[in-house]
Amino acid sequence: MEEYFKNWKVEKIGVIGPGIVGMPMAALLADAEIKIGTDKPAIVVVVQRNSGNSGWKVKAINDGKSVIGGIEPALNSIVEQNVKDVRLSASWDFNVLSDADVILISIQTDKDGLEPDYGPLLGGLSSLAEALQNKPENKIPLVIFESTLAPSTMMTIIKQHFEKYGLIEGKDILLGNSPNRVMPGRLVERVTHSDKLVAGLHPVTPIMIRKLYSNIVTNGILHMTNSLTAEVVKTLENAYRDVRIAFSAEVVRYCDEQNIDFYALRDEVNTRISQADDASKDATVVPSGGLLIPTIGVGGHCLPKDGILLWWRMIKNGADTSSSLIINSRKINDKSPLETIKLFEKNFGSVEGKKITILGTAYRFNSEDTRNSPSIQLAIELQKKGALVILHDPYVKNDDQNLLKYNVKSIFSNDIEKSVRGSSYIIIGTAHKIYLDYFDNIFNNSIDIMGVLDGCNIYTTEQFHNIGIAYCGIGRGTQKPEKEFVDFIEKSFKIMEIGIANEVYEICSFLNEKYAENEFNKISFQTVQKLAASCSTGCIIAEIGEINTVPIYNDHTFLLVKNAFEAQKKKAL
Repeated sequence: MEEYFKNWKVEKIGVIGPGIVGMPMAALLADAEIKIGTDKPAIVVVVQRNSGNSGWKVKAINDGKSVIGGIEPALNSIVEQNVKDVRLSASWDFNVLSDADVILISIQTDKDGLEPDYGPLLGGLSSLAEALQNKPENKIPLVIFESTLAPSTMMTIIKQHFEKYGLIEGKDILLGNSPNRVMPGRLVERVTHSDKLVAGLHPVTPIMIRKLYSNIVTNGILHMTNSLTAEVVKTLENAYRDVRIAFSAEVVRYCDEQNIDFYALRDEVNTRISQADDASKDATVVPSGGLLIPTIGVGGHCLPKDGILLWWRMIKNGADTSSSLIINSRKINDKSPLETIKLFEKNFGSVEGKKITILGTAYRFNSEDTRNSPSIQLAIELQKKGALVILHDPYVKNDDQNLLKYNVKSIFSNDIEKSVRGSSYIIIGTAHKIYLDYFDNIFNNSIDIMGVLDGCNIYTTEQFHNIGIAYCGIGRGTQKPEKEFVDFIEKSFKIMEIGIANEVYEICSFLNEKYAENEFNKISFQTVQKLAASCSTGCIIAEIGEINTVPIYNDHTFLLVKNAFEAQKKKAL
């Protein structure tokens, strides 16, 4: 295999799935004019299944258009130029990949209850495996999974699936994974500037991926590792972010009950633990501190599922999840839309009969992505309580599949003036830049709006002080946190950190015992710590340790802290 690598040629790169991962990867790989083993730049072919929802993407790409909506700096122009230069094209036919040297898999993985849903992924892999039956005899295609996978998936499900088609890992194909770290609104920037994991089942595979990806990851570090470690690190990054949001949600709910300024508290605690950021004062900054920014809920494709993926094999093995910080964080974050309504009613009275506009339907600012959108869930819950609801978003399409799935298309609009006209109350669900730029148009000229609930920390109290509109927001208490309370939150956070470390160590030990086939594919907890810390949104995993107490403040403690303590007690038994 090392000899094959020395003579490796990359003339054609395939990308299956032109979503928020596949589209920028395809565009940047084409734009890099990669020359490995040849003097001619590699061409990039995107393959998209001809489905009712996504089949249109092939024509769009071949017309020189990116298929990603929202604000995506540079992506549209890169796609347009590389289609024009005949380095980038798209097809519905998987057979165009039969002679590809490299194939990227960017098919999303969802969850089905407490396990991964690999139906769409395996469907795409079957089509690929059939195409590879006609590959040139001496070609060993490198298949790279950009998709997030549950730990052990590469070693078991993926490897075994290709074996059914006579494609043997290390002989007929090389299986690698390089889980993406992209973010809607910053796709090109995140691909080119973020550190990235490059991994495989065979030791030569990460070396090959690094050689390829060094052409596009120009301002980040490519960290080589094995597939199992990469699977753990990727799911952990999102799982731990979900935990930190849940911990922050527990804290902010207490702050809102006691009228304490959460953001003053957040900045003090994060400074103490050396994890400060600017997100308290700027809604367009991606939070990376210890305490994060709690909003109306946790959306997107990754955070709601990746903790489940990380735990999947242990759950199948009958593990007790009752004290898991990762699993219980899902329950805390799922309550956020209802907690938003609770805060609304505390400030403005019952929602019944009120006309309420939610500004922002996508889960993330400046994006069109509605996957697991908390704004949609909030709208549904408001309707159940008798509110008259309008959903607005400047980027989400009227035929968006989640608007249809949750039956809210009839209350959705792209027209901001129409959306706020006649509404008595506004809830800010997404920090789109347009809601900052259009502040005067939305609020200064309104005679109907009586109150605003800021669900994503986009505005300030001062902006509404002189225009006669009542303002409240998640975490917008007026009382400065007492030193004793700050001490309590700091101690609680540190116990939560140790609890997560202990949980991750237990998962790594289990996976090593059950799934590490050889020394190369073993997981090291210390390596997981190091690689997770390379995530730009902050994933600092503490050292494992003992938890001997639960901090209490005014008879209050937090669920996740109690979980960490209970897990320690169970382990001792």
